[in-house]
Amino acid sequence: MIEVAINSMGISPMNYQRVIILKEQAGERYLPIWIGPAEADAIAVKLQSVDVPRPLSHDLLWSVISTLNASIDSIVINDLRDDTFYGRIILNAQKGQVEIDSRPSDALALAVRSGAPIFAEDTVLDKAGLLIDEETGQATPQETPERKKVSRDELKKLSAYTDFINTLDMEDFDSGFQKE
Repeated sequence: MIEVAINSMGISPMNYQRVIILKEQAGERYLPIWIGPAEADAIAVKLQSVDVPRPLSHDLLWSVISTLNASIDSIVINDLRDDTFYGRIILNAQKGQVEIDSRPSDALALAVRSGAPIFAEDTVLDKAGLLIDEETGQATPQETPERKKVSRDELKKLSAYTDFINTLDMEDFDSGFQKE
């Protein structure tokens, strides 16, 4: 697993969906993930330290976890299948460590509330990680053995993601969300 951090958020020019950009902590690859508007707002509110009058859903879940004397050990983006990313929330609970299946966007919203580290499986970064050309700001997929192993059927299933990658320009994204 590779530790990543939230680098920026923005809106995809291709389909107007929200996108969160994760970046390797000790590397050069970026991982863009589409997320819903509610999750994007929940992440942005916390990263920008905006006070809301009532708890959002992710605030409520974090409060429940804390009240039950559990803690979030880490968040893992563990798979990418058919244009869909998968995530896990690793909880430290009274009975030991528990893994909970989650959408990455919900897991990331909890990570920004708890301060938990975020990880991506090597295979996910190998399939979907991007390098950014410093001169042009354009994203390009990194050639990896994992990416070369992807079958034609898998490529078809990732076609929307690939189309999105081809339209990605990092200058379109707000990098003001850097996690300290």
